[in-house]
Amino acid sequence: MNLKVLLPTEVFLDTRVSKVIAEAEDGFFCLLPRHIDFVATLVPGLLSYELTGGREEFVGVGEGVLVKQGPGVLVSTKDAVTGPDLGTIVNAVKDRFRRLKEREESVQSAVHKFEADFLSRFLELEKNG
Repeated sequence: MNLKVLLPTEVFLDTRVSKVIAEAEDGFFCLLPRHIDFVATLVPGLLSYELTGGREEFVGVGEGVLVKQGPGVLVSTKDAVTGPDLGTIVNAVKDRFRRLKEREESVQSAVHKFEADFLSRFLELEKNG
């Protein structure tokens, strides 16, 4: 099989594999070369794959979509990370999720301020109108 991991701006990974293990919303699944064509929505986590020589490697992925069609497995995700060992990948994924959460909280705070300001101005217009 050929595994391709696509990011919005680049091909992150393109390699021959003998097995892919990924996680969907309802749990982990394994794809082998003769597996039926398959589509799954991936949750953020680890995607493991076995190279044709038998060595297992890992990629941390964000939310995405996996499509297995014929001999190809295509993963499309907004974010992916790899490293020299599993611990490095796990730490990088945790760090990215932490930064995303902080960014999301900052955006939520800005939206709440905007809503409060809008409501205040609306009430002032209604009072003076």
